[in-house]
Amino acid sequence: MIVDTHLHLINKSALTYPWLAGVPALDRDFLYATYEAEARRVGIEAALHMEVDVDPGEMELETSEIRQLAQRPGSLLQGAIAACRPEEEGFAAYLERQQADPLVKGFRRVLHVMPDELSEAALFRENIRRLGGSRFTFDLCVLPHQIPKAIALADLVPDLQFVLDHCGVPDIRSGAEHPWRDHMSEVAKRPNVVAKISGVIAYADENWTAQTLRPYVEHTIAAFGWDRVVWGSDWPVCTLGGNLSTWVAATHALIQGCSADERTKLLSANARRIWNLG
Repeated sequence: MIVDTHLHLINKSALTYPWLAGVPALDRDFLYATYEAEARRVGIEAALHMEVDVDPGEMELETSEIRQLAQRPGSLLQGAIAACRPEEEGFAAYLERQQADPLVKGFRRVLHVMPDELSEAALFRENIRRLGGSRFTFDLCVLPHQIPKAIALADLVPDLQFVLDHCGVPDIRSGAEHPWRDHMSEVAKRPNVVAKISGVIAYADENWTAQTLRPYVEHTIAAFGWDRVVWGSDWPVCTLGGNLSTWVAATHALIQGCSADERTKLLSANARRIWNLG
């Protein structure tokens, strides 16, 4: 069975997503019921919702919407990785409010579409330090050339669990492995960073196969080790390269030769440990 650590839900009647206008294929509703039907068929038994970069004024509303879904009987949703703005003065008060909410398991500030300097600002770093020693994780979504920025944050707060999204977002479409490969080996040296094997089919061209993905997935797992990798769908972004079932099938093909213990760690056990899921 699988724990999906990276599910996005899009409900345009409830929330505002400014970035969707630039991605026509995703600029529509992707609702929980649609995800649940397919997820249960492929063996997903629990999911964490990942913030969807809503309008900043709606960050807490997004968490409230997810809470309503998580409270439904039998819901797959077991937690939320909430949006945040560490570059703003209000972060400390925002963090204090989230600490009282057991649904919130961690935070993410999208960095791959922001200037590199954002994560280097004094206030941003001061606020990231506030997460040190807490129960929260912090997801890092960066492009390959930005991985050194992620390394700097991991070194800044060694007692914070960081999660590197999407195998470090490799440029699979062009077959590029550098500087991605070396940067992944370097960030993996930080024991407070785990890697998310999530949604990489979105970065390949339309004719991809499991073999296309293999160098990127295998290097990530080899660098981090089986105790520091988790699985995520990145639904619905993964639909840019197939669908949820296709990505699950590709994952099983990629780890076919692994032991049962290794598969369990990647697909569920590590996630349950890191986010303290039932």
